[in-house]
Amino acid sequence: MARAPTGPLDVLQIIRQLGFVQLDSIQVVARAHHHILWSRNQKYRAPMLDRLLARDRSVFEHFTHDASVLPMEFLPMWRRQFRRKQDQLGKAGWFKGLPDASARQVIKDRIKAEGALSTHAFDTKAAAPGKMWSRPPHKLALDYMWYSGELATCHRVNFTKVYDLAERVYPRHLREISLPDHEQIDWLCEAALDRMGVATLGEVQKFWDAVSRDEVAHWVRSADTLRPVEIETAQGQWIKAIAPSNIEERIAGLSAPTSRLRILNPFDPVIRDRTRLSRLFGFDYRVEMFVPAAKRIWGYYVFPILEGDRFVGRIDLKADRRASVLNVLKLWPEPGVAWTIARQAKLEAELGRLARFIGVETVSAKNL
Repeated sequence: MARAPTGPLDVLQIIRQLGFVQLDSIQVVARAHHHILWSRNQKYRAPMLDRLLARDRSVFEHFTHDASVLPMEFLPMWRRQFRRKQDQLGKAGWFKGLPDASARQVIKDRIKAEGALSTHAFDTKAAAPGKMWSRPPHKLALDYMWYSGELATCHRVNFTKVYDLAERVYPRHLREISLPDHEQIDWLCEAALDRMGVATLGEVQKFWDAVSRDEVAHWVRSADTLRPVEIETAQGQWIKAIAPSNIEERIAGLSAPTSRLRILNPFDPVIRDRTRLSRLFGFDYRVEMFVPAAKRIWGYYVFPILEGDRFVGRIDLKADRRASVLNVLKLWPEPGVAWTIARQAKLEAELGRLARFIGVETVSAKNL
């Protein structure tokens, strides 16, 4: 995020550079995937991602550490992940009550005959309605076949996933590419490290969550394009890590980060690995939407504030679309950060840009 989020917009290229963009339904201000892309270029608007998925077929949805959108060209390197998720979920307690193969085939036959369908086209009932993770059998079947690569998301309607046969969504020339597992693992590890620059083995594994720690270790032993390095953490400790062999050239080619202040989404790739975030930036951050209100330190959905290459605070925001207001509920500067007039002006400018992005008219900070 070194560059200012301005200039020509290429949404697909942003997704390529990030590797993936996490999807999330929570819309306290904006849905995570749209906010993440807007943070990279503030010309972005929500329909742009929808077009890439539904019309252009240049991205696809699947599971990294969570549901995410990935460039369609990554599909050949993702085939193994389909099998991994199928194996994992076939054993998972969460999928207890999963319809058997013949029942799943009935659902596939309906999709084949009728076209793409959402969960609303089926009427089976959850065994424990009202329970947070309880799903009706047809939803379990649809998701299981989505995880395994039999079905694919063809588009969404108000964030509701619409499923179609994979062969009607994924381009044929990509479906016909068959890479051995070791090549897929090598690509996943190399692509993760390329995006992080330097990383521990655990960080490489966590990037996609599509390989095991042992597979990363084997890749490190066999790769000839790596070099061992040590990283000084924000806490002054030194930890062993790996880097591409040209890491010194990469560092020499870095430009100074923009001084712009940005409000990041809680699911932004920059901050997703909370341990790495703390090591490199000294910024301790957790999401608290699943923490009981009385036990929250910060709030339900609190946004990190990045200025240049430093996290300078966090802010609690909530959009009131009916009143067309972006409400600022609370601001917490980081310890040791002086909240100057200049920094406040940067924040107000970013809040104004964020308000325009989500389509509300005003910003209210009366609670500060």
